Amino acid sequence: VTLRYMKIHTHYLSKTLSGTIMKSSITQIERRFDLTSSTVGFIDGSFEIGNLLVIAFVSYFGAKLHRPKVIAVGCFTMALGSLLTAMPHFFMGYYKYETTSHTATSANLTSSINPCSLHQDVNETLLEVSQSGCEKEPSSHMWIYILLGNMLRGIGETPITPLGISYLDDFAKEEDVPVYVACLHTIAMLGPMFGFLLGSLCAKLYVDIGFVDLGSITITPQDSRWVGAWWLGFLIGGVTSFLAAIPFCFLPRSLKKPEEANDKTSYDLLENMRKKLTPAQSKRRKWSVILKDFYTSLKKVLSNRMYFTFLCCSLLQFNSFIGLFTYKAKYMEQQYGQSTSKSNFLIGLTSLPPVGVGIFLGGLIMKKYKMGITGATKFAFIMSFLSYVTTLLHFFVGCENHVVAGMTVSYEGKPIPYHENAIFTECNSDCKCASNVWDPVCGDNGLTYVSACLAGCMTSVGHGKSTVFHNCSCLAVSSSWTGNNSVTLGQCPKSEDCSIKFIYYTVIQVISGFCYALGVKLTVYPKTEPFQAGIPAPVYFGALIDKTCLKWGSTSCGQQGACRLYDSNAYRYVYLGLSAVLRGPSYLFAILFYILIKKDFQNKKSRPIVNGGREDAPINKEDNRKIKEHLPGSSGAENESCI
Repeated sequence: VTLRYMKIHTHYLSKTLSGTIMKSSITQIERRFDLTSSTVGFIDGSFEIGNLLVIAFVSYFGAKLHRPKVIAVGCFTMALGSLLTAMPHFFMGYYKYETTSHTATSANLTSSINPCSLHQDVNETLLEVSQSGCEKEPSSHMWIYILLGNMLRGIGETPITPLGISYLDDFAKEEDVPVYVACLHTIAMLGPMFGFLLGSLCAKLYVDIGFVDLGSITITPQDSRWVGAWWLGFLIGGVTSFLAAIPFCFLPRSLKKPEEANDKTSYDLLENMRKKLTPAQSKRRKWSVILKDFYTSLKKVLSNRMYFTFLCCSLLQFNSFIGLFTYKAKYMEQQYGQSTSKSNFLIGLTSLPPVGVGIFLGGLIMKKYKMGITGATKFAFIMSFLSYVTTLLHFFVGCENHVVAGMTVSYEGKPIPYHENAIFTECNSDCKCASNVWDPVCGDNGLTYVSACLAGCMTSVGHGKSTVFHNCSCLAVSSSWTGNNSVTLGQCPKSEDCSIKFIYYTVIQVISGFCYALGVKLTVYPKTEPFQAGIPAPVYFGALIDKTCLKWGSTSCGQQGACRLYDSNAYRYVYLGLSAVLRGPSYLFAILFYILIKKDFQNKKSRPIVNGGREDAPINKEDNRKIKEHLPGSSGAENESCI
């Protein structure tokens, strides 16, 4: 039994590890392929699309098949999807980020060229280089392979949860199932934690590490143009999924459940039903009959008030959490000035462990206090709503915009209306600067300039990351500045006050995550994954995030690339607001669901009085049987805790 638990736990660990790698690599993929947030959200949402293609059939037919082998096939499919996702890296050229100094070097010009060029022939040379780079650029549609690979992972992941839980239930005692499931999900939380830590490591490594001279790279992991080794995580995830699938090829079709006095298990009932059907009768069941039964069961499920109410509640919360989780690392980057690597590291270290502890304690609380179906539902609602209220505090711990001359502030340092950019001014009017290039520099006066040229810099010293530009005329525009007129590569860091707010943000996140996790997985109720996803949440989250972009990057062909700078305030209200708007109404459905639960399961007139006549009796087999009766068509593969 211990060995079987270890196999299932290892499988869950590899599944969640593989799934988290995509979340931790979203920003890297967006920058590498010059995509918008909505497009990369569609790529991420392809996992749910693949899941939706087969989840209903797996949930219905899964219990009738050899579950361990189905799980093994699913994991092999996930491994193939991970390898397909990483494939574009090996067929594309080296990553070329937009930078004026890089272009100059490729044109065989000196590294100390005057950024504020006064000669038109220099700009013509740079234009020719840009056009030649465009001709040699690989196909811009390589991201489609990532979409297909992620969809394949979604298809492969589908049978793992429902069939794994039902297989576990076959040999576990009924009263121990909540604790076993809680342990399983707690162990599974290690997958996301390791996934984000692995994503943090990969994001710190340059995308073409081992193939380019890192000394010639002028950007750092804090730069919005930096792309880490996103492909490495998918290779590791693919190998892990492949190895985790092997043990399931050797598990038996079914397991003998421990005998329990005066009670028949779901496994015994299933075996009795199988014995009643002779081989001849089984052969006579054609696919048309099976599909007709499936349609009838599906119709009955959706017409059930209790299930439909719970479905609406889950749908809203599911979309809220998926959208929030997908762009969480990006939000930490844009709002608090953190690097992708540090953002992934903090998510894995501070967000996921409290959730894992909360899920485990939730299972213990249910077992210790022997909560009934209504008690568990009420407790889950209270803890979830408390988490929701705590999350709203995030609106008050945001940071202001990056101080970028000509975009968020004037060259004198005064705030200007957003989307009324004025990057050209008198101090750089004599410079022939490109307006679409994002190569930021930080001035000694604390202002960030879009490029050294737009800062009016005349000379440069050094090379690579250590390049310093001097005699920058735009720094002298500010009447309050009397220091050096020099700039260095990269954006200016956020203020000290923003760093303090980031600590508050992290603390709020830990508390809200722990409170929500306490109420998760407490009541036994059939899974709702077949209908939970709907329109992939990352798509419309990403579309709204794109609306807050202040500065788009450009490709070597002159087309629009990934966003380099966002309106921090608008980003915060869109990102947190959309999540709050989706999640808020779900509690109205939760209240209605609680009323239906109490009416259907706690009314003495509708069921025999058991457990000493207590209304809120502990959840037992009779409760589980009645739940299944309310949801015709639900199989043993679906009996996982969902609230």
